[in-house]
This record gives sequence, structure tokens and C-alpha cells, in this order.
Amino acid sequence: MTAVDERTDVLEAARRAKEASVALAPLARAPKDAALHAMADALEARLDEILAANADDVARAQANGTPANLVDRLTLTASRVADMAAGLRAAAALPDPVGEVVRGYTLPNGLEVRQVRVPLGVVGIIYEARPNVTVDAAGLCLKSGNAALLRGSSSAYASNTALVAVLRDAVEASGLPADSVVLVPGESRESVKHLMRARGLVDVLIPRGGADLIRSVVEESTVPVIETGAGNCHVYVDAETDVAMAVSILLNSKTQRTSVCNAAETLLVHRDAVEAFLPAGITAMTGAGVTLHGDEAVVAAAAELGVEAVPATEDDWYAEYYSLDIAVRVVDSLDDAVDHIRRYGSSHTEAIVTTSQAAAKRFVARVDSAAVMVNASTRFTDGGEFGFGAEIGISTQKLHARGPMGLPEMTSTKYVVVGEGHVRA
Repeated sequence: MTAVDERTDVLEAARRAKEASVALAPLARAPKDAALHAMADALEARLDEILAANADDVARAQANGTPANLVDRLTLTASRVADMAAGLRAAAALPDPVGEVVRGYTLPNGLEVRQVRVPLGVVGIIYEARPNVTVDAAGLCLKSGNAALLRGSSSAYASNTALVAVLRDAVEASGLPADSVVLVPGESRESVKHLMRARGLVDVLIPRGGADLIRSVVEESTVPVIETGAGNCHVYVDAETDVAMAVSILLNSKTQRTSVCNAAETLLVHRDAVEAFLPAGITAMTGAGVTLHGDEAVVAAAAELGVEAVPATEDDWYAEYYSLDIAVRVVDSLDDAVDHIRRYGSSHTEAIVTTSQAAAKRFVARVDSAAVMVNASTRFTDGGEFGFGAEIGISTQKLHARGPMGLPEMTSTKYVVVGEGHVRA
């Protein structure tokens, strides 16, 4: 396929999604929910077809020497497909955000003003080798009245092609446009660039993946972008703290699941808490198989306990490890901890562990991130855990949406103004 043909194909896919979005926007809840249930049923009915396509992707990844943890993220099983189907049914059970009145009032001149939620239109999702995102994104987009334009990684191309075929058939059988769900054609990076430049056809792009992917989309796209995912999350242990609670929160934040954006990547310890907390923290971390990348104080404290900590470099403070590694630094004050977070963090999630209400309030007021936890694990930054039922991603920016993006964040608003022959003087 030539570069011109590829660009033409990508723009044609976007045009089809745009037409579908016009049909989706005014729909009531019932037909959208019916389509979601049909999509779930189809995934289960065509399981063998999906798993066969996925097996091709997995075999290719293994032959290319892909690390085991990435192969696992790529792999689909009967159980994982069942979970994807359950997610669609769960989305159907959620309230429909479209049409919700955000605010409404009557002006002194009698004009009725309402601000109501409306779909964004065409939502482009660019994501890495997780086929489950294909189904999650399609379901959440459809529920919120948006057309989904999906561009997964080339490593999952066979899986995504099969999944989208199943979803499109189910959507069309439900009476909705098949192009409510569209897979961006092509496996090259050029097809991604064409998608990022489809301004006017694509209303918003949401990248889901590592920092490099997100940075590339933000810097190169002419389509508006909602930044999601990059998570250099911090746990700060304050001078006044409960050691047992701090160890528990640290372990959960770091080790409960390492390959996610809300896992902790940096531990900051107040100098006055070093004697009480650091030995217990180091012992717990190393006992769980975590490699410590520490400053001089941490390396020395580890040596006294008979364990090794790797001397931290400047890059470690920025690192998003996605592994059993953590950067550890001793700070002189809460303000120093906040300064460190502001310099090196990704504005995702930060946690303070403290028994001081004053310290907690100061930390919350000064930390500028999408989520701030007080005596709770960073792992709670999640749409499901927040009670949203589902999420499309976690936004780390400030415009339109911030934090876990549930269905309301998949909408924009418009003003509806009703008069009785009103004219402006």
C-alpha cells in the first residue's frame, strides 16, 4: 500500500465514523444498551474465532522475543473474553450521560437556559498491545453516543481485526450503524500520523499507553488530545506517621500490580521518619522482591540491614518502571517532598501517609496532580474504584477532564435556550 493510499484509507475510515456519530448522537438509552448487550453476546458466541486470531498475534510476539509480561498483556483467554463481555453489560447498566442537564435557570427576561451533555462525536483511541481496550473503548464510546475510531498496536492487529468484526456485526444487527466502531486501517506508524492529522473528522484523540506514546500523540497531533496514563506516582511518608499503615500502603501501591499507571514508582521519606519507618519499609519492599533505587541515605540504611539498594540516578526520579522497582529518597520536609513531586512527577496520583491533619491539608493544597490520596494507596485512582463503573482512561491534564474519565467525561455540553419570540434590545 502506498503512502497516498494509506492516507486515503485512514481518512475514509474517519469519514465513516463521522457519519455514524451523527446517527448515534440523538439516540435514547434503550437502543444503545441493546447494542451493548448484543456486542457482549457476540463476543461469547464467536469466542473460537477471537482466540484463533489472538493466537496468531501471540505466536508472532513470542517469535520476535517480546518480553513475557508484554506477551501476557497481549494474550486473550476464554476468561478474559468473558470479562470483556461482562464489561459491556456493566456499561449498559450505567446511567446514560447524554441529555443530562448540567445546569438550568430562567433569566429575568424569561429566557430558559439549559446546559446539557452531548456526545463528543468521533473519539479516536490510540493504544498499545491490550486487545481488551478495543472492546472497552468501543463500549464506552457507544454508551456515551460517540463513534469509536480505534488504532491499536500492530502487535495486536489480528486480535483487534477479529474483535472489531464481531462488534460491528453485533452493532449492525441491533439496528445501529456498523461504523459506530471502526478500526483504523494499516499497521505502520504512518497510519497513526494520518489519524492524528484528521482534524475536522476526528473530534478528540485519547492515547492509552506509555509515556513515549502519549508524548508522541500530544506533540504531533492536530486533533485535540486528552492526555492519559503516564504515571510516575509518589508515596510520601510524613514525619508524623503510622509505620504499619505506611508499610501497608507502600506495599499495595507498588506491588499489587506493577504494570499499571497508578502503581507507585517513587517513595519519599521525611528525614524525621527515617529511624522509625525506613528499616521496616526497606525490609518489606525487598521481601516482596522490589529493587530499591535509593539516594545515599537509603543505600546506607539498606546496607545496615544487609540488603542492597542501587544508587539512584537522575533518571530514576523520572522513571515509570512498570516493574518491581522503586526510587527512594529522603527529604528534609513536606515542602521538599512537594517540590520533588512537582519537578519529577507526571501529575497523576500522589499519596501522603501521616497522622497529622495539618500535614495532610498542606500536602493536598500544594500537590498539583489529578488525584491526591491521604492515607490510602495510589492504586485507588481508577474509575471502577471511584464508583464510576467504568473509565476510558485517567487524564493527567487540566482541560476538559482530569483524573479517571467515566461516561460523563466522554461528553461535551451545549446550551439550549428557549424563548417566546425574544429579541435582544
